[in-house]
Amino acid sequence: MVDDARIKELSLEEIMGDRFGRYSKYIIQERALPDVRDGLKPVQRRILYAMAQDHNTYEKSFKKSAKSVGNVMGNFHPHGDSSIYEALVRMSQDWKLRAPLIEMHGNNGSMDGDPPAAMRYTEARLSKISQQMLQDIDKNTVDMVLNFDDTQEEPTVLPARLPNLLVNGATGISAGYATEIPPHNLGEVIDAAIALIDNPNLTLEQAMKYVKGPDFPTGGILQGIEGIKQAYKSGRGKVVLRSKTNIEELRGHRQQIVITQIPYEVNKAQLVKKIDEIRLAHKIEGIAEVRDETDRHGLSIVIELKREVDAQSVLNYLYKNTDLQITYNFNMVAILGMRPQQLGLLPILKAYVKHQQDVVLRRTQFDLTKAQQRLHIVDGLIKALNILDQVISTIRTSKNKQDAQNNLAKTYNFSLEQAIAIVSLQLYRLTNTDVSELQKEQAELQAKITHFQKIIADPKELLLVVKTEIKALKKEFAMPRLTQVQDQVEEIKIDRRVLVGDETVRVLVSQQGYLKRSSLRSYQASTPQDNGLKDNDEIVLNSEASTLSHLYLFTNKGNLIYRPIHELIDTKWKETGQHISQLMSLAKDEIIVNAFIFADLEQAGNFVLATNDSYIKQVSFNELLPGRTYRSRPTMAMKMHQDSSAVVQVSYIATIDPAIEIIGFTKHAYALRFLLTEVPTVGPKAAGVKFLALKPADEIVSFVLVTSESDTEFIGILTQRGAFKKMRLTELPLTTRGRRGILTLRELKKNPHMIKFVSLFAKNDILDIKTANNYQVHLAMTEFSTVDRYSNGSFVVDIAHDGTIIQVKKSSPTV
Repeated sequence: MVDDARIKELSLEEIMGDRFGRYSKYIIQERALPDVRDGLKPVQRRILYAMAQDHNTYEKSFKKSAKSVGNVMGNFHPHGDSSIYEALVRMSQDWKLRAPLIEMHGNNGSMDGDPPAAMRYTEARLSKISQQMLQDIDKNTVDMVLNFDDTQEEPTVLPARLPNLLVNGATGISAGYATEIPPHNLGEVIDAAIALIDNPNLTLEQAMKYVKGPDFPTGGILQGIEGIKQAYKSGRGKVVLRSKTNIEELRGHRQQIVITQIPYEVNKAQLVKKIDEIRLAHKIEGIAEVRDETDRHGLSIVIELKREVDAQSVLNYLYKNTDLQITYNFNMVAILGMRPQQLGLLPILKAYVKHQQDVVLRRTQFDLTKAQQRLHIVDGLIKALNILDQVISTIRTSKNKQDAQNNLAKTYNFSLEQAIAIVSLQLYRLTNTDVSELQKEQAELQAKITHFQKIIADPKELLLVVKTEIKALKKEFAMPRLTQVQDQVEEIKIDRRVLVGDETVRVLVSQQGYLKRSSLRSYQASTPQDNGLKDNDEIVLNSEASTLSHLYLFTNKGNLIYRPIHELIDTKWKETGQHISQLMSLAKDEIIVNAFIFADLEQAGNFVLATNDSYIKQVSFNELLPGRTYRSRPTMAMKMHQDSSAVVQVSYIATIDPAIEIIGFTKHAYALRFLLTEVPTVGPKAAGVKFLALKPADEIVSFVLVTSESDTEFIGILTQRGAFKKMRLTELPLTTRGRRGILTLRELKKNPHMIKFVSLFAKNDILDIKTANNYQVHLAMTEFSTVDRYSNGSFVVDIAHDGTIIQVKKSSPTV
C-alpha cells in the first residue's frame, strides 16, 4: 500500500520555482559571488586553506598543482578538477590580480589568452602575501563547518588581514546577479581603512582622497572621476580605460606608436590582430606595420607609421575602433550578511574593518585563554618548586602516576592540571635557573593577560591593534600605483585624412540615381559620351572632387541623400556605377534634381528649394548635416503638400546677401522677380511659402538667382516646340512674392509655346539639346541676339522631324 499522506499534489510552477530558488541561492552563496570579508569565492577559499593544510607555503618547495587540486577536490570541493585548476591558475596570474595569492612554476597562461599547461606539469605554492589571508586561522578566529562528507572542518571565511576584495577585485556571474569589482592599490585601501578607523563618520569624498580609483595590474589610463565617484557611491558606474602609449620619432619624417600598457583583461594577441586587420583592410591610411615586441622586460606593441602621417589621429582612430580603449563598468556585488548586495566603497571598507575587529577579538580571546591556562600551570610549578622536598616525597610514596597526581592535588591543593604538569616535570628543571625562568615567564604571562583583557574590554584598544597590524601589512607589501587616473574623459577626434587618402577623383551623378567615382586616369582614357549611363538618363553632376569631400543629392520628393565621396563605389568611368536604391529605399518615380559637392561640413550658406505647385523656402546648411542613419535612409529637406508635388530645382547660396534676387518661371511662361529675402529660412520639415500665384493647370518650371555677378548675364528660354530666345534681365521688373508675374513669351491661341528649360547664361555658354530621335544640337550663345519678352525666339529644333526634346544641358567653356 502507498502511504497517501506522503504524496502531495503540486503544480509544475511551484516545483520549478522552489527548485530554482534553492539552486539560485546555492550558486549565489556557494559559487559565483565573493564574500565581502575575505573577497573570495568558496573554491578560492578552499584552495588556499587546503594548500595551507598541506604546508604548501611560500617558504617551502613548490608542489605539483595536481596534488593541490586533488586535495581540494577530495576534501572540500566535490566538483570538476578543471574548475578548481582554473581558479588556482587565475589566482597566480599577475595580469589579472594586483596581489597574486599563488606562485606557479610553469606555464600559467598569458595575456594573449593562451591556456595554462596541464596541472600535471605545473607546480604551485602559496605566495607570501597569501599568508596574510590565513594568518591566525588556527586561533579560532573564524567559524569552521564540516565539509561535504563530515570528515573534516573547513572555514566559512578566512581571517584575511589583506583587504582582498578591493585589492584583487572579483568577477562572476550567478543567477540574477553578476559582479565586476576592479583591483585596487593595497597602500591606498589600507590608508582609507585607517582613516575610517580614526573617523567612523568618514565621507566618500574623504575616502577618495586615499583611494584615487582602481589600480589595474595591467596599468593603463583611467578617465572619468565622476564615473568612479558614482561607482564608489552606489556600486555601479562607468569609466573609460585606455592604453598607455608613446609616440616616437623615427628617421625620414616617420613616427611609431609604442603601447606599453593595455586595458584590464584585454586579450593582447586579439588586439594586435585587430589592429593589423585594420591595416590590411585600409580602413585607415598610414599604418605600415604592427609588431608585438613583448618580452621579459615588459609589454610592447609597436605600430609603425608611413611618412608624413599624423600619429595622434591614427591613435585616436584605434582608441575608438579597437580595445586600445574600453569602457569599464563597475558592478560591485558581494555577499554581506549571507545576502548578495551592491556595495559602494565605504560599505566594503566598513565590512573589512569590522571583520578585522572580529578576527582580532577572537584571536585575543583565544590567546587570553591560552595565557591563563599557562599561567595556572606556571603558578603550580613555582609553588611545587618552593615545597620541592614534600612534593618529591609524596610522589615517591604514591603507587603510580595517577595516584601521584591525585595525592598532590589532595595534599597541597594543586589543581588536576597543575598536578599533571608537576608529575611530568623533568629532573633537570629542578635547578634554581629554571625557577627564575618560571618566575620570568609568570611576569610575562601576567602582562600579556592584562594586555589581552584590555583589548577585549576596550573597543578603542582593539581598533588600535587592527590599525597597527594593517599598517605593518602596508609597510611590507605596499606597491606603486600602476594605473593613472584622469578627471575627464577625453573626447576622441579623428582627422578624416587618416581614414581616407586625399585623392582627386571624377564624380558622376545621374538623374535616375546612379552614382560613382572614377580615377582621373580612367576618366581621361574614356570619351565624355562613354560614361556608362543609359540613353534616357541625364547627368546631374560630373565634376572633379577630393575623396575627403561631401556629396549632397536632392530628389524631386523633397529628400536629401548624403554621401562622403570616398564611400561612392569606385569603378571605371565607362561602367554604370551603383544605383541609390541599392543603398536605401526610395519611391519608384523618385529622381535626382540636383547635386552639390562641399569640401567640408562647416558651410554657412543656404539651400533654396522650389516645388512645381509653387512653394519655395530656404533652409540653412547646418540644418541638413548628416545623421547616424545617413547610409540607410534619406533626410527630409522639404515637406511635400500632396502626392503630385515635386521639387523642381535646388540651388545653393554660399554667401547670404540681402541684394540677391530670384526669378521664378512657370510652364505657361509667367515670370516673377523679387528679393530672396522675402523667402523665409525654415527647418527641413517645413513646406515653405507661396512662390507665384499660378493659373489653373500651370506649374513652376524653374527659377534663377540674380546676384551682383549676374550683370553680364541674360536669360535663355527653350520652349517645348523647339524655339530658343535670349532675353535681358531688365525685361523683368522687380516686384514682390506671391503675385502672378508677367509673360515672357507671346501668347498664341493655337499650339502655344511653353517653357521647357530656362537658365541664366553668360556670353560664351553653350546649350546642348538632345531629342527623342537622337538628334543633338549645340547652341553657342554668341550666335543669338537678345530680344524682348514678347518674342517667342527662333526655332532651333524641328520637333516634327527630329523628335521631342528629352535632354537639355547648359555648359560653360573650360578655361
